[in-house]
Amino acid sequence: MNKFKVAIIGGGPGGYVTAIRLQQYGIDTVVFEKERLGGVCLNHGCIPTKSLVKVADLYSEIKESEDYGISIEKSDIDYLKVWQRKNDIVEKLVSGIEFMFKKRKIQIINNAVIKILQVNSEYRINTDEEEYFADYVIVATGSKPKELPFLKCNGKNILNSKDILKMEELPQKLVIVGGGVIGCEFASIYNQLGVEVEIVEFLPNLIALEDIEISKRLAMSLKRSGIKVHLKTAVESFEEIASNIVLKLSNGKEIVTDKVLLSVGREPVMGIDFEDKLFCTNDVLIEIDSMMRTNLKNVFAIGDVTGKLMLAHTASKQGLIVADIIQNEVNNTDIEIIDLDYKKIPACTFTNPEIASVGYTQKEAEELFGEILIGKFPFSANGKALGLGATFGFVKVIAQIDSKRLLGVHIIGPHATELISQAGVLVGLNATVDDVKKVVFAHPTLSEAVMEAVEDLEKLAIHKM
Repeated sequence: MNKFKVAIIGGGPGGYVTAIRLQQYGIDTVVFEKERLGGVCLNHGCIPTKSLVKVADLYSEIKESEDYGISIEKSDIDYLKVWQRKNDIVEKLVSGIEFMFKKRKIQIINNAVIKILQVNSEYRINTDEEEYFADYVIVATGSKPKELPFLKCNGKNILNSKDILKMEELPQKLVIVGGGVIGCEFASIYNQLGVEVEIVEFLPNLIALEDIEISKRLAMSLKRSGIKVHLKTAVESFEEIASNIVLKLSNGKEIVTDKVLLSVGREPVMGIDFEDKLFCTNDVLIEIDSMMRTNLKNVFAIGDVTGKLMLAHTASKQGLIVADIIQNEVNNTDIEIIDLDYKKIPACTFTNPEIASVGYTQKEAEELFGEILIGKFPFSANGKALGLGATFGFVKVIAQIDSKRLLGVHIIGPHATELISQAGVLVGLNATVDDVKKVVFAHPTLSEAVMEAVEDLEKLAIHKM
C-alpha cells in the first residue's frame, strides 16, 4: 500500500523545500506535482527572468562603455541565444532538484488529477491510477496569472508572464497592462534590450505596495530610460488590426502595438478536490492560522494559495515551519516553532534600478506609530556606487522615535536586492539605532549607504550634506 506520513500537493518553492526538510527529519513524504519540480518560480518566473535581467543589464553597460573608457564598435543581440541560455539555466536548476529528490528517495507523482477523502484519521488521495494514504496533507498549489474579463491571453500577441518567456524573438513594441512588480520587471528588461515599451497602470503609482517615495523615484527612472508610463489609466477595450493590437485607454488615447503583456496580478490555484470537505476561504484564498493550519484536521496550506505574501521565499519559510511542526508531533521533538511575521519578510523587484524593501512603509509606520524618525542616504555620495557608475537612488530607513527601533528599510539603486538581506536581519531582530552602532560596515561597499541612512536617523551621517 502507498502509505506516507505526509502528502504535499505542489512541488514549487514551498512544496519541494518542505519535502526535503521532512526527508531530513526521516518522515516519509510524497509530492504531487502536475509539471516539474520548482513550480512557477524556477520554471516560469524568478529564475528565467533573472537570467534575462543579467543580459539586459550587460547590454546596457556595453552601450555605455565609452563612459568607462572602453570602445566597442558594434553590439548586437542574438535573442535566440539569450532565450536558449535562459532555458539552459532553468533546466540545470530544475534537473538538479529532481536529482536531489531521486538521491533522497522522495517520491514524485506527476500529471495527476487528485481527489482527497478523509478516512478515519488519515487522508486517502486518489489519482487516475492509484490510491495513496497520508496522515498529513500540505497544500502548496501556488498561483496563476489573472486576466481581465474582456482581455484574455492567447499566447500569441496577448501574453501573460509565462507566455512572454516563450518568445524566441524580440517584439518591436510591448505594452504592459499592469505596473506591479512583474510588469515593471519586464518593462525594464525589454526596454534595455531595445524594445519600445509602454506601461498602463490603473493605480496612481507603480508597484503600489512599495513606499510611495520609492514608487515615484522608480517611475522617474523608467521614464528617463524611454518607457512611457500611463498612471491612473485603464484599458477600456481593444481590437486586432492586421498583426497589431489597438488598445483604447480611459484617458482617451490609443496605443498600437504588436505585443501586449497582461500583468494584473495573480490568483491562487486550488486544483484540489477534498470531496465533502471545504476549506475556509477568504476571496478564494485558503485561510490559515499562524501555524499554517487550515480548518481541516492535519491539513496545512503554504505559499501563494494562502495569499499572505506571494513570494517564493515566503512559501519556503512557511513550509519549513510546517515541517518543524510535523517533526514535533511525529517524533516528539521540541523544535521551537517560529511565529512568522510577514512584515519582516524582504521583497525584491529586479527593475533597473533595483528596488527592495522590508518592514513598514512611511505611510504604514505613521498610521501605526504616529510621529517617526526617517533617515536617508543617497548612492551619489557612496564611493562604491560612484565606481560602479550607478549612483541613482537612495536608502531610506524608518524608526520609532522613543525606542529608535528600526521599522522599515526601503532601497532603490544598485544591488538593492542584495543589500536588503542586511536590512532584513536588522529589522527581523528588532534592532535599534544603538544596535547598529555596534556593527562595523566594510569599506568601500554599497552597504555603507545602509549604515549612513541609519546614522541619518539622528542626523549624524558623515557623508551627507
